[in-house]
Amino acid sequence: MTPVTKTIVITGASDGIGAAAARQLADSGHRLLLVGRSSEKTRAVADATGGEALTADFARLDDVRALAGRIDDLLGDDGLDVLANNAGGIFGDRTPTVDGHEKTIQVNHLAPFLLTNLLLPRLLRSRGAVINTSSVGHRLFGDLDVDDLDNERRFSANKAYGDAKLANVLFAKSLHTRFHADGLSAVAFHPGTVRTNFAADSSSLMRLVYRSFLGRLILTGVEEGGSILRWFIEGTPDETWFSGAYYDERTLSNRVNPQVDDPALAEALWQKSAELVGIPAS
Repeated sequence: MTPVTKTIVITGASDGIGAAAARQLADSGHRLLLVGRSSEKTRAVADATGGEALTADFARLDDVRALAGRIDDLLGDDGLDVLANNAGGIFGDRTPTVDGHEKTIQVNHLAPFLLTNLLLPRLLRSRGAVINTSSVGHRLFGDLDVDDLDNERRFSANKAYGDAKLANVLFAKSLHTRFHADGLSAVAFHPGTVRTNFAADSSSLMRLVYRSFLGRLILTGVEEGGSILRWFIEGTPDETWFSGAYYDERTLSNRVNPQVDDPALAEALWQKSAELVGIPAS
């Protein structure tokens, strides 16, 4: 049987598990649209994998809008099979973006929320899948207040990151609730504590773990993290993995922040996120 090929967008593909997943998918026959902040690094991954390089800085929502337009131009009349919302990170002091939002929530949640909604017609046409790279940090640090997404009242690097990763899980659940009956699937997963540059710009204690000798011994290799992302990308929703769920690596997990099971919070987050990025909420 000839393998089914897919059109796949991977954000955060210039480095880390996004780049690793792209390398592992290089000979699969899939069409890879690889998104990164660094044009040079993203182009290098695209050249090595046969993918197409796209550049966007998720700290600028206009970049996200331009990215969606570029993807539309590239795909023409075709649909989109997989959107892997993998870009993200933990940062340092509270920093506003040019759009006026705290950087952590924008890069990890608001930007992928906007991108997903702009690409939603293509995803629905293909009965596609949205895969959100989250983190166990959503359970350890997250305490989401929809009325204070920018953490003006209670900022710390860890809390901002935990809130954003919690938003990734809630967003996947909302996509499932709203659109699974129309064929869309969505999932959030923790890829393991992967040995990458993810915390390099952070003032969090996690930066010390990632840069320490002990950290290098206990953290998961980037290729293993990439293989987990690939597993979701190439999997069949509701067979390989279940839409609307959260996974710890490849294992379905109920070890989640209690806020994950609050449908009113998920809906409020959708409404607030739509307001902040300037799209219709319904």
